[in-house]
Amino acid sequence: MNGISGQDFIYGCSAIGAGIAMIAGVGPGIGQGIAAGHAAAAVGRNPGAKSDITSTMLLGQAVAETTGLYGFAVAAILMFLKPFS
Repeated sequence: MNGISGQDFIYGCSAIGAGIAMIAGVGPGIGQGIAAGHAAAAVGRNPGAKSDITSTMLLGQAVAETTGLYGFAVAAILMFLKPFS
């Protein structure tokens, strides 16, 4: 009976871990959409504060995006560098 070698098991677990890490991209997408919607509503209520609202929104979205980028970096490491092999 041919079994799964330890190396194949590690590769499989790395692929599963990479897929799970990419789930981290969902949260920032939802959060950025909500932030943009609230910013548009705020500008509609107070057009004079457009520059302040826009700069604050962009800063918040940049910070939120780092979560997705960290997830992508982890997935890329697991898929291409095979850290446990």
